[in-house]
Amino acid sequence: MKIVAFTNEKGPRLGVVEGDQAIDLSAAGGNAPTDLGDWLAVHDGDLKPLADLAKRAPASARRPLANLTYGLPIARPGKTICLGLNYLEHVKEGAQRDNVPKFPTIFMRGRTSLVPHGKPIVRPLVSETLDYEAEMILVVGRRARHLTAANALSCVAGYSCGNEGSVREFQRKTTQWDMGKNFDHTGGFGPWFVSTDELPPGGKGLKIETRLNGKVMQSDNTDNMMFPVIETLVYVTQGITLEPGDIIFTGTPSGVGFARTPPVWMKNGDVCEVEIGGIGVLRNPIADESAA
Repeated sequence: MKIVAFTNEKGPRLGVVEGDQAIDLSAAGGNAPTDLGDWLAVHDGDLKPLADLAKRAPASARRPLANLTYGLPIARPGKTICLGLNYLEHVKEGAQRDNVPKFPTIFMRGRTSLVPHGKPIVRPLVSETLDYEAEMILVVGRRARHLTAANALSCVAGYSCGNEGSVREFQRKTTQWDMGKNFDHTGGFGPWFVSTDELPPGGKGLKIETRLNGKVMQSDNTDNMMFPVIETLVYVTQGITLEPGDIIFTGTPSGVGFARTPPVWMKNGDVCEVEIGGIGVLRNPIADESAA
């Protein structure tokens, strides 16, 4: 099941995607949720009632995807955990090429750094070094701590596409990456949420690609993660409780802009697309930050 968040004149909505349309759940029933994260928390990750609600919806509840104003698939992520250096070829193109990590590299992003499908990713006033990073995003559906390889996937509700935009100049100023990873409106998340039953376990075997103005910049497969979803969840939950609505960016492949000669930075007027097989295409224009 694909679930899309959007807004209209009546406020936030959730819809179940069917073909090129979304079934507006609020038009299908009076108690329909408007925030997927809240629903996951209250219903312990159970999505079946949403599918049942969509099946009962009248024809008038259908909305063309082309006309939607998209929202973040999880409107208010509790925690946004990110993996760095999770594809070996990406490690080799960067400063850590001689120091291949033995454990997942973990950092965090704030909600103000994220924008939904269709909204501009913003190049900040203070730097031109805005880079793209295609990533598969994992959405947590159930509370989890001390997971094992045998039960790790039980906490996963589904997946989405991410563009983990990074302001490289500020990422490199210190040994901690968080400043360069948290500029306002620099990371894309969407276009929608895809439940685990539509994808291979752990999101394995999916083609992942970035296109900048139609040119392929990154192309790889999620099979090539150094720390796949199961191993990552086991590692993280040794110390961090995962809760419904938390999200995890699972790392980017090689081909990023900083590693090119000359470097390629996203700039005003560009369009960046992240496509992941079985999930969809996240598309964001790039715009300069307003000086106002």
